[in-house]
Amino acid sequence: MNRAVIDLWVGVFVALGLAALLFLALKVGNLSSTDVGQTYSLQAHFDNIGGLKVRAPVKSAGVVVGRVGEIRFDPETYTAKVAMQIDTRYQFPRDTFATINTSGLLGEQYVGFEVGGDPDMLKAGEVIKKTQSAMVLEKLISQFMFSKAAEDEGKK
Repeated sequence: MNRAVIDLWVGVFVALGLAALLFLALKVGNLSSTDVGQTYSLQAHFDNIGGLKVRAPVKSAGVVVGRVGEIRFDPETYTAKVAMQIDTRYQFPRDTFATINTSGLLGEQYVGFEVGGDPDMLKAGEVIKKTQSAMVLEKLISQFMFSKAAEDEGKK
């Protein structure tokens, strides 16, 4: 083969490799917009959202049913106000419980929905009343350490 043809094929493979890396980066960063269906908005207030970010998944039974659309601080209640965009294919009862969970030990955080049994469904723009904030690993470790220190003081 002549040198120009080899250079052309190397260029094609490099371009394909860069395109594949870009695709993977968008998938990992949840920035690809492959889920462009109709959505409705739900809101929830949390005392602590930990490392939750915009575009984080909203899951129910392990299935992604939506994405976090916006996170703001509410100066009236001193809580984090999380707005979520939920796919219209999925409806949830009014007594749905929203929790902030972590994928794995140190993975990304997401909002989990645990459905209740209320026959009435949440409507667009409504607020989920029952929430559980994120568990912050540092707080758990410090509570454990302080409780151990208190036990040691009590033994003296």
